[in-house]
Amino acid sequence: MISEMRRLVASITIRNLDETVKRKLRLRAAQRNRSMEDEARDILRTALAQEPTQHGNLADAIRRRIEPLGGVDLTLPARGPMRDPPDFA
Repeated sequence: MISEMRRLVASITIRNLDETVKRKLRLRAAQRNRSMEDEARDILRTALAQEPTQHGNLADAIRRRIEPLGGVDLTLPARGPMRDPPDFA
């Protein structure tokens, strides 16, 4: 039966947590009358529930920003004949 099924949960261990971060987590949890573990769970849940920002193409972003300013016509110099490769013999 569905009522007998248990929800699977995972656990993680966070090593090398900076003491300042740990202290801030402890204080934040205390202010909300929660355990540090429950507060960390809530922080992760909230952060991961947000939609990630879409990072577009950098060239397109630059083009959108510069386009209203107008274009620049550049004159390109004519290309000369291709040089012979160096002889290292």
